[in-house]
Amino acid sequence: MELFTKLLLAHLLVDFMLQPKKWVLDKEANKVKSKYLYIHVALHFLVTLILLWDLNYWKIALIIMIAHYIIDLLKLYVDPKFKHKNIPFFIDQILHILVLYSIAYYGDLTNHTIALFQNIDFLFVTAFVFISYPTAILISKLLSGMSKHIETDHESLPNAGMYIGIIERFFVFAFILLGRWEVIGFLIAAKSVFRFNDLKESNSRELTEYILIGTLLSFGMAILAGLAYLNFRI
Repeated sequence: MELFTKLLLAHLLVDFMLQPKKWVLDKEANKVKSKYLYIHVALHFLVTLILLWDLNYWKIALIIMIAHYIIDLLKLYVDPKFKHKNIPFFIDQILHILVLYSIAYYGDLTNHTIALFQNIDFLFVTAFVFISYPTAILISKLLSGMSKHIETDHESLPNAGMYIGIIERFFVFAFILLGRWEVIGFLIAAKSVFRFNDLKESNSRELTEYILIGTLLSFGMAILAGLAYLNFRI
C-alpha cells in the first residue's frame, strides 16, 4: 500500500501541481513535437525516484515514465475526436492510475485485485449511488407538478441546482455515518442564508415553497439513506 501511495502522490504532484497551463496548451497544439511533453514525463521519472528515495526503483520510475508518455500521447491525438473534453481527461487519469496499481502490486496483482473487490461494501456503494442522480431524478419527478407554476426570470448555470443537491446529500450522508447530526443543521442554515437574497428579490411565495420542499426532500432522502446503511450493514 505504501508503494502505491507514493506512486499516486508522484502522479498527483506532477500531473496537476507541476504542469502549468502553458505546457498543456503547447502539448495540445504541437502534440508529439511539444518539448513540454518530454519535460513532463521526465518530471514523472524524477519525482517518482525522489519519493521512493531508492535508486533500486529506477526501473519502476522508467516504466511509469514510458507508460505516461504513451497514454498522454494517445490522449493528445484522440482528444479532438471527443465532443465532451472531460471524457478523454478521465479516461487518461484512470489509465495512469491502473498503471500505478499494476506496478505497485505486480507480484500479487490477481489475488490483491480479487481481495479488493471482495471487500467492497456494496451497501455503502448502493446508498452512495442512490443519493446522487437517482435521488435527483426522484425529486424532479415529485416536484414536476409544482415546477410549472414557477417563473424563473434569472440566469443560472446548467443543472446547477441538481449538482448542489447531489453534493449536499453526500455531505449529509457522510455526517450521518460520522454521527455528526449537528452539522446537518448547519448545512441547512447555510443553504438558507445563501438562498435568502434570491428569495427576497424574487418576492415569490411559490418559489420559496418550491425551494423549501425540494431542500427538505433532498435532506430527507439523504438522511433515510444514511439511517438505512447504519441499520442494515453487516
